[in-house]
Amino acid sequence: MDVLVDLDGTLVDPKPGLIGSIQYALGKLGHPVATADELLWMIGPPFRVSFPKLLGSAERTEEAIAHYRESYFSGGMYDAIVYAGIPDALDALRAAGARLFVATSKPHYYARPILERFDLAHRFAGIFGPELDGTRDHKHDLIAHIIASEGVRPKDAIMIGDREFDVIAAARNGIRTIGVTWGYGSVAELEKAGAATLCRSPAGLASTVLSLRP
Repeated sequence: MDVLVDLDGTLVDPKPGLIGSIQYALGKLGHPVATADELLWMIGPPFRVSFPKLLGSAERTEEAIAHYRESYFSGGMYDAIVYAGIPDALDALRAAGARLFVATSKPHYYARPILERFDLAHRFAGIFGPELDGTRDHKHDLIAHIIASEGVRPKDAIMIGDREFDVIAAARNGIRTIGVTWGYGSVAELEKAGAATLCRSPAGLASTVLSLRP
């Protein structure tokens, strides 16, 4: 069984570093700096989708991303917290024979060192994210790439994520999704997107995944 796992809002809470770096970018652009709570919706989707919404146009998107990366790569990327119970859940899935892959909208250039810093990287058979230039920014393209490169069989696979983008992207590739409720998507969002089931704590994640095993 192959299990694809989102990063932000699923494995780790990235709020302090990620939101702080967005605020830094807004300040560098001379744009009004929103509060942290007003920016939580930015956690999850690709920035080439969300920054134009935040700024009101796409004109300065690449500039905003460059400023964001300046702050994020200088240390903000490690200002995150692994959700309690996640390492044990991943270990239980591996012990049950699952192949684990990270499927994140965060560029793999950042995702891999973050996972290594928090001692999670070795639990995954592969870590996948977009390229810095935006290649495979959209998660359905990323998942299609994982399927092709790793020989994943969609009908036997599961996606785990906290946002509607995870559910919709997986469904476009014929994969069912478990929506986790400890991240940044609401129960209503996950259900509306078509999640196969919900999981409310990392302690129940392995058993929820295995309950959907073909």
